[in-house]
This record gives sequence, C-alpha cells and structure tokens, in this order.
Amino acid sequence: MTDHLAIYRGTSLDPYENLAVEETLCGSVPEGLMILYLWQNRNTVVIGRNQNAWKECRTDLLKEEGGLLARRLSGGGAVFHDLGNLNFTFIMNSEDYDLDRQLSVIEDACRSLGIAASRSGRNDVLAEGRKFSGNAFYSHLGKNYHHGTLLVSVDTEKLGRYLRPSQAKLRAKGVDSVRSRVVNLSELRPGLTVKDLSSAMEESFQRVFGMKAELLPQGYADPERVAVLKERNASWEWNYGRQLPMGAVFEERFAWGEIRAELDIPDGTVRSAGIFTDSMDWTLAERLKAALAGARFTKEDLALRISASDLDHKEDLVRLFTGQDK
Repeated sequence: MTDHLAIYRGTSLDPYENLAVEETLCGSVPEGLMILYLWQNRNTVVIGRNQNAWKECRTDLLKEEGGLLARRLSGGGAVFHDLGNLNFTFIMNSEDYDLDRQLSVIEDACRSLGIAASRSGRNDVLAEGRKFSGNAFYSHLGKNYHHGTLLVSVDTEKLGRYLRPSQAKLRAKGVDSVRSRVVNLSELRPGLTVKDLSSAMEESFQRVFGMKAELLPQGYADPERVAVLKERNASWEWNYGRQLPMGAVFEERFAWGEIRAELDIPDGTVRSAGIFTDSMDWTLAERLKAALAGARFTKEDLALRISASDLDHKEDLVRLFTGQDK
C-alpha cells in the first residue's frame, strides 16, 4: 500500500542520463513509496524497447539536425521530445501500481488548468479529441513504472518530419508506432508553459493520493548506477544493434548501368548483400558485396566502405546509398 509520496525533478536534458535515472529509481524504490519523476529531453526521438529505429525514425535527418535517438525499456511507439514536452514517470512497487489513479493525476492536473482531458484506450490521454499524452509501462522483479509524454508546446513540424519511416525500401520487423492526431495543450490554453504544467502535476499527484510528497534531493538516484546505465543507453549497440530482422533495397540507373542492392541487416550491420547490375564490369557485384560486409547501416559507414575500396564509379555508388533517405 502506498503510504508516502516523493517527487524527483530531473535537471538534465540528456535522454541517456534521464532514462538511466528512471531505471535506477525504479530498481531501488522502497516498499510503500510512490515517486513522481518529472523530466525533459532536448530534441530526441525515443523508441520503444522492441522497435526498429530505421523503420520508426528518419535517423540520418535527426542526427544531421543535432538530435538524438534513444531506446527505452518499456514497449509502445516512437515519440519526439523537445523542451516543449514534459515527461512524467510514476515509480512504485508492483503491489502499489494503480493505473487508474495514476492517469487521474494527469486528468486532474489538466482540469486545474481549465483543460478537459479524457482517456482513450489504455495508452493515450486526449483533449478535444486529440492526443497530448502517450503512456507506456514497465515491470521487473516486483518494481513498476508508468511513464509518458505531455505535449505543451512541442515543435510539431519536427515531430512530423522525424517520426517517419525511412524512404529507402525497408523490409523490417518489429513493433510499429500508431500515428494519432496530436495537440499541444498551449493551443487549448494560450500561454501555458511546461513549468505551469509541472507545478499542476505535482499538486494533483498529492491531491489524488491524499498526502503530501517530499522533494527528493538531486543525486538521490545512485550516481554510479546512473553512470553505468547512461553509457549503455548512449551506445550504438543498445539503440540500433538489436536483433530485429531487417532488409533494405537501394536501386538506381547510372550512365554505366542499372544497379540494385538488397542488404540483409539483422542487427544494424550488413550481414550480406545481394547485388544485381547490368554493368559491363562483371566484377562489380562481388567487389561491392565485399566492401559492404560488416558495415553499420549509416550513411557515414556505407560511404566510408565504398570510398576505401578499389571500386570504380565510387561517387555514384556513394550516392546510391546516401542519396536516399534513411
């Protein structure tokens, strides 16, 4: 039974650190305590545990524009975070998990700001029929968390550009996101800020659960554990190198001939390549296969492998793999 509440205010804008803090708090939450963790990420796409990064996000565009891609522990779909978004996490032991009351905190916070909110299915909270909060869930060894987004003044143009599958021809498996019409709460209440909503969430948390919450000090989450998890969260292997079957097809016609490359990329690296071409150079296919073997599925690595090879038509081949949107 929940017998005391606590609030932890995140101060970092780094998604890898914030997700590490979340996991650390969850792994060590004492019996009877429920924590409300409020945090923000800068210019980040966060994908679900079992999603394919390339299928959910225009990863190269995100990187080129200074954004980050992060993978969380919970399921669900891909989301975009910027400083117009407030993230929340309810953290507790399994016996204290109460999704109805947790969602009620969001509804009550919105109501206190003059915004009518309603639930849709299990995962979303809507205002005027449009989604402003998506929710996801995680449980491990008797510890649970329920987290989600609250859109206040998110850059919806970026959201729409980043949360789009690659336009390269991908054959990928994994859990797909379901796109919904979204709304910023500041559209419904002009002038609303993230700070306003954060204060409303803290007040509603205490009101719904009927008790005062203590404010946890910075560093409450074990810094050594956070550092270890942050390093994992930032790694290419964690975010991209998951064992999710995927293939990609690139094709184009050049002055020297037509070429089609079919890449097998089961763990984010090129396991094998099928090369089909009517080029007069009968060695091209085998040499290109050899050049691409083991390359990471990024524009930079594919281009580097081709540039470092003894292939002819390098400029065209680099354009083949980097001119299409991944």
